[in-house]
Amino acid sequence: MSIRLRFTLLYTFILALTLTIFGVALYVIQSRSTLDSLKRDLMDGANRLADATLRTDSPDFQPAPPPDGGDRPPVPFDEFSSDQEFQSFREREIARVLDSNGSLVASPFGRQEDELPLSTEGLQALQSGADWYETAIVSEEEMLIYSRPVIVDGEVIYIVQVARPLTERNRTLVSLATTYIIAGLLTTLIAFGIGWAFASVTLRPIHRITQTAKEIGEERDFMRRVEYTGPQDEVGQLAGTFNAMLTRLQDAFQKIEHSLQMQRDFVADVSHELRTPLTTLRGNLGLLRHNPPQEEQTDILNDMVDESDRLIRLVNDLLLLARADAGRSLAKESVDVSSLLEEVVRQTRLLDPQRTIQLDESDQLHVTGDRDALKQVLIIALDNALKHSSGAIEVTSKKLGRHVEICVRDHGDGIPPERLEHVFDRFYRGDESASIPGFGLGLSIAKTLTERLSGEVQIQSEVGKGSTLILRLPM
Repeated sequence: MSIRLRFTLLYTFILALTLTIFGVALYVIQSRSTLDSLKRDLMDGANRLADATLRTDSPDFQPAPPPDGGDRPPVPFDEFSSDQEFQSFREREIARVLDSNGSLVASPFGRQEDELPLSTEGLQALQSGADWYETAIVSEEEMLIYSRPVIVDGEVIYIVQVARPLTERNRTLVSLATTYIIAGLLTTLIAFGIGWAFASVTLRPIHRITQTAKEIGEERDFMRRVEYTGPQDEVGQLAGTFNAMLTRLQDAFQKIEHSLQMQRDFVADVSHELRTPLTTLRGNLGLLRHNPPQEEQTDILNDMVDESDRLIRLVNDLLLLARADAGRSLAKESVDVSSLLEEVVRQTRLLDPQRTIQLDESDQLHVTGDRDALKQVLIIALDNALKHSSGAIEVTSKKLGRHVEICVRDHGDGIPPERLEHVFDRFYRGDESASIPGFGLGLSIAKTLTERLSGEVQIQSEVGKGSTLILRLPM
């Protein structure tokens, strides 16, 4: 079942339930209202007849004795009383006068068959002085009968009955119920159609989001966005969230594409770098097989040593990068920055004794981390400065808040801004770096190890003035 159909059914059900509750309440109110109005009319008529009966009850009125000594037969109203209430009684009401035992005394035509039903319970209530309502079928017609006693000196002398048919009221209630049911069904059907159309309009942006997601998945076009111009309601927020997600996916996809391209370039570079020394080694081995002169053998062996060292450096860089990516656990210990810097600077000076490396450090600086990993990062920073500059190199360290900041500054040509954001990318090498030994892995390894040490690394550079590599590590 679609969400559109579920929404439509839901508010159609709510509307139908509301109409049903309202209809039942209206029917009950109308039923009770008409019944109460009918009771008030009957009570008013009965009270008038009771008053007229009291005025009629005099020694002048003596009903004829029964022929057989039994109950007296009823008399017409004309004979029972000359009071105006009995002469002008309303046609729509049925009136009877009973004695205290419930026997018919007077009716409009004085017929015995004019007697109205009166239950034993009702007669007992009337004899005790209470009013009584009851419904009964008279001449195949439902009647509401109201009975009240006529009391003189605390004694019930007569019972007045007034009745009215319920046919008109019942017919009105049936008509009301039928009309309301038909109107309610039509309203519900119309509301279902309107709701179905409104649900389509409301869910149209969600449909566009679904369609866009499907097309993006098929075409892998993360440049596309969901077009939404409506209010910033839940659907608007969904469209905005989806577009933001597409932006992040696009960035991630571009980064992956860039990384894959860099890896492809790296594979090509490594293949070339490997092929050259391997070809040289293979050629020199072939020359050695022909037993060349001693001087030539020395040159061949020197070439083979150089090419072997080049291969070892490449393999070591690849292994170091693989270990960093593998998440090798690092030690969490206190590292003396001062002694470590002195050690690294001393070892780096051996790589190029002609270069000047100045060390300016603060005393008593310690960081928490892995000493070997931090040493590797510092060696990469100094080696990178040696390769890309020709002047002096300055190494400084200082306390900065809850961190230790280590700076390695060179005075080389600097890095252009458009390439500065790529220096930490793996396998990235600038155009002028083609003549500089290396594989573009050093700074990437340094960044990975620094982040594993809960620190951060960045490079600041100015073209023509040099570059500064900055390490920040927690104390």
